[in-house]
Amino acid sequence: MAEWSNSVSVNVETIYLGGKEHIIRTGRGSVSVIVYGDQDKPALITYPDLALNYMSCFQGLFFCPEAAPLLLHNFCIYHISPPGHELGAAALSPEDPVPSVDDLTDQILEVLNYFRLGAVMGMGVMAGAYILTLFAMKYKERILGLILVSPLCRAPSWTEWFHNRVMSNLLYFYGMCELLKEYLLFRYFSKEVCGSAEVPESDIVQACRRLLDERQSINVLRFLQALDRRPDISEGLKTLRCRTLIFVGENSPFHSEALHMTAKLDRRCSALVEVQACGSMVTEEQPYAMLIPMEYFVMGYGLYRPVKINGSPRSPLSCIAPELLSPQSMGLKLKPIKTRLST
Repeated sequence: MAEWSNSVSVNVETIYLGGKEHIIRTGRGSVSVIVYGDQDKPALITYPDLALNYMSCFQGLFFCPEAAPLLLHNFCIYHISPPGHELGAAALSPEDPVPSVDDLTDQILEVLNYFRLGAVMGMGVMAGAYILTLFAMKYKERILGLILVSPLCRAPSWTEWFHNRVMSNLLYFYGMCELLKEYLLFRYFSKEVCGSAEVPESDIVQACRRLLDERQSINVLRFLQALDRRPDISEGLKTLRCRTLIFVGENSPFHSEALHMTAKLDRRCSALVEVQACGSMVTEEQPYAMLIPMEYFVMGYGLYRPVKINGSPRSPLSCIAPELLSPQSMGLKLKPIKTRLST
């Protein structure tokens, strides 16, 4: 297990909607962590996708009223940002070596050690799901369970490799330009919310577009380069013993990747939820579709005292057969769950 004697935390004065930022200097560079809640509670760590941070990747889920009793009441949240992806981040030095995905997992270990955390729950989206899965494979004793959204587990496909090449060139020569934003928004969201000539963009897409303006292009490029060199971890998934709940939007470009990962995981401790009419970032596009599966998932750890959640007209979960989401079946049998009935 990697340990670094020079790890320190600098408490930044800025308070983000009740959370406090810590800048932790690690043996692999500095990393920002926003902490929400009582640190005596069980820990849930999050890791976002490329060019995102907790505000643009998890706000929709954590700030929806029905999520508060499930997540904020029962966990202390540690939002970990990829290097240089935090709010107000300065440009990283181009002379610094590009971190590998293993370096990023070792940063997470140092974050856990700094806060004196034992085993934690992890929630990651796309690239963040890959990083947390790799972390769970390397440091099995530090992960209680994983909630993964449109996860990656293989090396980049030819299609992803091509998109990554285009985005790398745009970042290098033009920075965070409009064309690059379009590539990223295609990665995150379904066509339904991205709009068209006749239909305007949804509010969540417009908000994400504004937040992308704040990213430093060199910082995004470095994370992209790390992801582009990621190895295939499919075979290692067979050794993963923590319970794993996977969400994927049926319109996500990584839909087949999530199905592949589910097939490789131990069926006794994994489950898949497919969300119709949704892109990759279920946390923002359809966060209500995540609530009931997550509720039963964390109940298996004794971490959630059931609180009645009123049905929402925006939630398609009323169409799920209750037996599919029992704590017993969630932990014992793989069930591809569709959150809406076919019409």
